[in-house]
Amino acid sequence: MEKISITLDPVDNNRLLSLCGPLNNNIKEIEMRFNVEINQRGSSFYLEGNKKNIDIASKALKKLYLSIENEDISLDQLREFLNDPNLLKINDSSVELEKNSVKFLKFKNYKIKISNKSQEVFVDAIKSNDLVFSIGASGSGKTFLAIAAALHYLDLGIMKKIVLVRPAVEAGENLGFLPGDLSQKIDPYLRPMYDALNTIMETRLLNSMIDHSVIEVAPLAYMRGRTLNNSFIILDEAQNSTKEQMKMFLTRLGKNSKAVITGDITQIDLPNAFSGLVHVIPLIKDIPGVGVCEFSDKDVLRHPLVRKIIKAYETKK
Repeated sequence: MEKISITLDPVDNNRLLSLCGPLNNNIKEIEMRFNVEINQRGSSFYLEGNKKNIDIASKALKKLYLSIENEDISLDQLREFLNDPNLLKINDSSVELEKNSVKFLKFKNYKIKISNKSQEVFVDAIKSNDLVFSIGASGSGKTFLAIAAALHYLDLGIMKKIVLVRPAVEAGENLGFLPGDLSQKIDPYLRPMYDALNTIMETRLLNSMIDHSVIEVAPLAYMRGRTLNNSFIILDEAQNSTKEQMKMFLTRLGKNSKAVITGDITQIDLPNAFSGLVHVIPLIKDIPGVGVCEFSDKDVLRHPLVRKIIKAYETKK
């Protein structure tokens, strides 16, 4: 790890405010893009990280500062600027950005390790896109990593709310025969998402965040009619959504929000409908700003037998 400092000239407080953005959100976005740490004091910026990364990040800061006039930078404009391939060749520099895939995600003092190449690609896709589909084998960490990324963004202050969604679809069992009222019957379908949250944070903090609506866990049917701004939204078990439900969910995305859709198309439990996940992938895969990541049985992180079982089922097809 190395450190450098730069001073932005000419000193202009309004321009500096536009550069940093509300609550320093623009700086946080630049930190994530280049995997560096940036601290600011007035017009001076202190960068820490890999030498090549901080060199590119410092030049990006200078170029962005000089391009600002009297208007604020929107998040879309900032991301377009940061994702420009020419950014790596500022001032004809021969320096190239080193692969900056995040090795872990952090929420407060808890670090979530990124275990393999597929997970690295997934996290990088979330950084670069506002809509990401993650499909593939159960047990590969898709849901857990998506929730970890959501908490990471929340911790950085980039997002204000996390919404975790699942279809309440029966996997061979009859929901009506379960004891309790509707909320108690739905709870088992949402329990895996609570389990992931509880792994990363203590129960008291989780309950507080749920009570204050910072984290919301809900069935897919409850999303209709809503617009979710400044939110990180995860649709889990998306293979069990219908075509209509998938369209409804995707159109909930509001300003400054990200959505991650996870699912395993080999485990569809819909009794009499076509899977919305299977239907939507060919429609959206070439849309800019949409990422599609695939996990295989080689990425399974559960008991070694799970990988062998998945492989046996695939061979039997």
